[in-house]
Amino acid sequence: MTVDRSHLLIVAVAIVGALLGLYAGTYVGQPRLVTPGTLLKPGEQLTDLAFSDVSGEPHRLSEWNGKVVLVNFWATWCGPCREEMPLLNRTRRELAGKDLEVVGIAIDDAAAVGSFLNASPVSYPILIGGNTDTLYQFGDGSGVLPYSVLVGRDGKLLSQRAGSFSDSGLHRWLQPHLD
Repeated sequence: MTVDRSHLLIVAVAIVGALLGLYAGTYVGQPRLVTPGTLLKPGEQLTDLAFSDVSGEPHRLSEWNGKVVLVNFWATWCGPCREEMPLLNRTRRELAGKDLEVVGIAIDDAAAVGSFLNASPVSYPILIGGNTDTLYQFGDGSGVLPYSVLVGRDGKLLSQRAGSFSDSGLHRWLQPHLD
């Protein structure tokens, strides 16, 4: 059995095309960290950034001054982000008496977020953060999602955490700041 060069060329082109398709499907369209600068660190004052909610209404982080605010960055395409949302929702409800507020900031577009929230609603505010530049402004230099920051009653950054929470891990992270 002999294989001529044209068949080998076709197979090679098919393999290269499949690899390019795999690369594009994995990486293209995913947010990337592109903003240079200094990362925010615990103890520093947050800038009072403005974000819109899904319906386009503007909000500022200062709306929650006087409360401890867990700001959770997520995206509709992020499985661990979606999985921890019920935990964040439940924790917000359980700790409301301790002046805890959860605010989700979606690193996504409003249409995708709106569709997701129609199917999986949460009771905490969801704002649209757009791209990974927003993550960088909150100290996430690697672009990891989910990513959470804890903001004190005075608007200063208390703590940062990359990755999703377990129930006990979230409570251990919050407890020192709620007393």
